[in-house]
Amino acid sequence: MRFVSTRDPGQSAGFAEALERGIAPDGGLYVPEEWPVCAVAALEGALAPLAAQLLAPFAAGSALAGALPAVATEAFSFDAPLVPLAAGARVSVLELFHGPTAAFKDFGARFLAASLARLRPPGARPLTILVATSGDTGGAVAAAFHRRPGFEVAVLYPEGLVSPTQERQLTCWDGNVRAFAVRGTFDDCQRLVKEAFADRELRAQRELSSANSINIGRLLPQAVYYAAASVAIWRAHGEAASFVIPSGNLGNAVACVWARRMGLPIASIVLAHNANRSVPEFLRTGMWRPRPSLATLASAMDVGNPSNLERLRALFPGIEPLRSAIEADAVDDEQIRERIRTDFARYGRVWCPHTATAAEVYARLPPERRRAGRWVIVATAHAAKFRETVEPLIGRSVALPPSLADLLARPAHREEIAAELTALRRVLE
Repeated sequence: MRFVSTRDPGQSAGFAEALERGIAPDGGLYVPEEWPVCAVAALEGALAPLAAQLLAPFAAGSALAGALPAVATEAFSFDAPLVPLAAGARVSVLELFHGPTAAFKDFGARFLAASLARLRPPGARPLTILVATSGDTGGAVAAAFHRRPGFEVAVLYPEGLVSPTQERQLTCWDGNVRAFAVRGTFDDCQRLVKEAFADRELRAQRELSSANSINIGRLLPQAVYYAAASVAIWRAHGEAASFVIPSGNLGNAVACVWARRMGLPIASIVLAHNANRSVPEFLRTGMWRPRPSLATLASAMDVGNPSNLERLRALFPGIEPLRSAIEADAVDDEQIRERIRTDFARYGRVWCPHTATAAEVYARLPPERRRAGRWVIVATAHAAKFRETVEPLIGRSVALPPSLADLLARPAHREEIAAELTALRRVLE
């Protein structure tokens, strides 16, 4: 299997090489050159063996092919339960927050770390992992690579634009993980990472890779839980599943699209955005107008120029094919607050602000459409990561998962930098 750049199909790499590079030499994102179609009836039910099956064609012929079952076992060591929203309901919640940092990004981050650890030759100079985060990615990547020999991690997050709990989770590390509070937005953090990859001076000093969803090692394993959920619904009800996905940088959405492309029984894919509505407006107007990101309650989705749109446009050239593949809607902060209140009162569910955007977009669907399908609301983070927002809305405290409580008890370490490549280069040097 080869992976080609979204910008130049002549730029290609094998699976292992694409993981280590993170981004293609021309600045494009790697996508599969061809699409394997899985035999749905033969897929395993448990996440780890299913991951090994589903991803085997992508790793075929690479240095990771033989290690894939072990990598999958290490990465998928916790569940992604599919829980009915109410008894007899045609909508379920896919809970992706049971990992060590209580967010869906634990799956991809752990897969990438386990893969890269097996690819590094003994005695090689350290690989520097650059990661821009709007909240959850940085914590997941830091946890996955913390104290792994041969790796150094630089986490860039927008100062003052993540929740206090998220910031503690980003800055509680030591050793090979450093956290940088960037005086700017997430888009500035993401721009710095891309500029670093393009900087010859920095690349001569350090071997760089990325752990954002621009890296296929983060993105491909996220297709696994969509496969597991859709197969479970197909076997139980004989119907294809439709997903409503909280969306920011679009990695999680692309993973679902890729799962459907591989033959999984997935019907509609609906993206739920916050007030950063570049993607919904693009689908409505056909004109792509990226813009500076806005700060919202759903901070991990505060992305005005999502990187993974490039992958979607490579797969669906032209606005009409893209419109037929996905839908998108936008939710403002007051609607997020009201959805958290309403669904706690109605169902006893405590949403994080990101999951609440998906629950709100689901609630907006026409009743006949909701009754006609099997729907899944994707719950991307535990509400405890946003206690400052959620607790006043529901009138009660939100208990911390034990793994999250352990992280928040650690001392914080952070460095503040300007949103300039020279500042990043200086601290990395």
